[in-house]
Amino acid sequence: MGKRSSYSLLSTFLFSLLLQRPTFAAKKSYVVYLGGHSDIAKEDYSDVVQRVTESHYELLGSVLGDKEEAKDAIFYSYTRCINGFAATIEEEKAMEISKHPGVVSVFPNRGYKLHTTRSWQFLGLERDGRIPAESLWTKARFGEDTIIGNLDTGVWPESESFKDDEMGPIPSKWRGICQNNSDKGFSCNRKLIGARYFNKGYQSAVGPLNATFETPRDAEGHGTHTLSTAAGGFVPGANVFNYGNGTAKGGSPRARVAAYKVCWPPVNGSECYDADIIAAFDTAIHDGVDVLSVSLGGNPTDYFLDGLAIGSFHAVKNGITVVCSAGNSGPQPGSVSNTAPWIFTVGASTMDREFPAYVLFNNKRLKGESLSPTRLPSNKLYPMINSKEAKAANSSEHDAELCYLRSLDPEKVRGKIVVCLRGITARVEKGEAVRQAGGVGMVLANDHTTGNEIIADAHVLPATHISYSDGLVLFSYLESTISPLGYITKATTEFGIKPAPFMAAFSSQGPNTVNPEILKPDITAPGVSVIAAFSGAAAPTSLMFDTRRVKFNSISGTSMSCPHISGVVGLLRTLHPDWSPSAIKSAIMTSARTQDNKKQPMSNSSFIKATPFSYGSGHVWPNRAMDPGLVYDLKTVDYLNFLCSLGYNSTQIATFNIYPYQCPSKRVELQDLNYPSIMIPNLSNSTTIIRTVKNVGSPGTYTVRVRPPRGVKVTVKPSTLTFDKVGEEKKFRVRLEVEEDYGTGKDYVFGGLVWSDGKHHVRSPLGVRTYTWRL
Repeated sequence: MGKRSSYSLLSTFLFSLLLQRPTFAAKKSYVVYLGGHSDIAKEDYSDVVQRVTESHYELLGSVLGDKEEAKDAIFYSYTRCINGFAATIEEEKAMEISKHPGVVSVFPNRGYKLHTTRSWQFLGLERDGRIPAESLWTKARFGEDTIIGNLDTGVWPESESFKDDEMGPIPSKWRGICQNNSDKGFSCNRKLIGARYFNKGYQSAVGPLNATFETPRDAEGHGTHTLSTAAGGFVPGANVFNYGNGTAKGGSPRARVAAYKVCWPPVNGSECYDADIIAAFDTAIHDGVDVLSVSLGGNPTDYFLDGLAIGSFHAVKNGITVVCSAGNSGPQPGSVSNTAPWIFTVGASTMDREFPAYVLFNNKRLKGESLSPTRLPSNKLYPMINSKEAKAANSSEHDAELCYLRSLDPEKVRGKIVVCLRGITARVEKGEAVRQAGGVGMVLANDHTTGNEIIADAHVLPATHISYSDGLVLFSYLESTISPLGYITKATTEFGIKPAPFMAAFSSQGPNTVNPEILKPDITAPGVSVIAAFSGAAAPTSLMFDTRRVKFNSISGTSMSCPHISGVVGLLRTLHPDWSPSAIKSAIMTSARTQDNKKQPMSNSSFIKATPFSYGSGHVWPNRAMDPGLVYDLKTVDYLNFLCSLGYNSTQIATFNIYPYQCPSKRVELQDLNYPSIMIPNLSNSTTIIRTVKNVGSPGTYTVRVRPPRGVKVTVKPSTLTFDKVGEEKKFRVRLEVEEDYGTGKDYVFGGLVWSDGKHHVRSPLGVRTYTWRL
């Protein structure tokens, strides 16, 4: 009893001490965004940097009550083009500083993801490697002297795709560096003209980093792959385990490239952080890039709370086209990311090349895909088993069905071909689970959400990946047969596959959840089984158990489709150096195609007709983009007016813009932004929108042709536009009216609008959702 009383007294004493201790709020990293700078044109800006940095210390010091504490808290000062800083502070202080005059926004240093599903034939390249004489490539001199920057995981500088053979001097406008402080083996050249790394935002989220993080070297492979897809040089004999053998080349093979490493090993699903992304944009703009390719993204949010949206706005304002991936969260509606109208957002679709590997059983032959370097001996059939039936004693049926590691019973699997269901875990990891359990092969079957989208992966054992419908046939055979037998053939490389392209199931879809008046994605491009250069430090699957190394790798994702568009942008930048980022974007969008190689409307992965929420304006058609006829151009003031329409005030926008700005006295409708696509998310009765087109081709007369959305009457006035010279602009109005007796539509309906002079066909998708009944 006495002892218990002593413990009670001690507990009371300790508790009283805890109550007397001061409480410390947890600190997190935040970005404090202050708008822009007007001093970017100055070559010697050291005084500007010092002055701006001091102003950041003073601003934060006024809130913290101590300038020295502010210096310790700030880990980035954005001093080149973007004005702001990143600091580790308490939430209460972040809220306090957000109310300070001159502060546009304050937001947490949130994390983003790379847009690859991990597991070239580029448009216009002939099968034998010859390039058509009248192609965009030849006319644009393969993107000569355009500078393409890439925000990603860095670069593997030793890759043959970045050799500088026959490259001339580095363009005089280039102001970047090759940052190799702690990696003396890392070097740049006349092709790879710059490389930097940004890790302070990542460090603020995950803790102290060692010296291996102090390098722009790509240890993961993603950055090397995306950068070489955008602008890698010619490399004969490129292949993945002897599949897809040919000459690799990027979209702009003679362009100069620069790597900005902002993404690092994932922690809690985040790899790239706002603070680092803004720092990279700020630096890249100053360095002198012409194009920025950004294969990453996060959940859509307010533009002033989104580091990628902020950075890209400043880039576009300085004449740099920013191309971003749409995301890999499809086919979920409303999953598209990178939704700001100044960003060029890219979905992913297939190409007409496959790597077929067949599963044979019961006189049936089902086609799958694979890049497995190994094969089964061809003189026998092998027992087959549904992975669900092979579950280990301590595993669930769910885990076994999806072939989780250690979910399969070796006694049931040994010597057999195991049929696994796609989902949750990495596709190649499922094969490793089979291999570890003693299986000799794997068939990976899609579920209903992934439909007919099959992907060629470098599996660790003989394997093939089949569609949902074919999976149903195979599972039925396994369930109805006492001793099922089968075989997996070795993969081959085949071209001319039909239908192609069709949308990848993983490609994120519209509608745009931030501003449904802006159609996203804008375009689609090849993003399935794309072969490009890879890091020598990473396995082709990026999985820990995989010890293989390759010079080129096949990867899928909107991360892969994004640099295809970046490469086309690089070519157009060389061919038309006077075009604005929005003119280049318009040329690519309005010249895109919406039919596959069977002359049918593009479909989704279940071979159901796709919509612009999947492909935007369509699948890129580079040769058509070099001479679009007309473009929908946009200037910085148009984007500022757009922000006014969202409710931002003139003071905020003036800070954002640097220069004085006043919102129009009459509100500009969001739907009137001069975008190459037209979206009306809530059509009640009728509305009229305005668009302006600029002639960038020869003089001529264009006539409009309309395919109205179901239940909507569309009238365009005037119906013809005559242009006498290059640069001439003409306005037109589009009236959309709900037809009599047409009711509320929960879903969007789509149509199209085309201006044509007989040679050029300037296409814009039309999307409408009605919400009132007409009586």
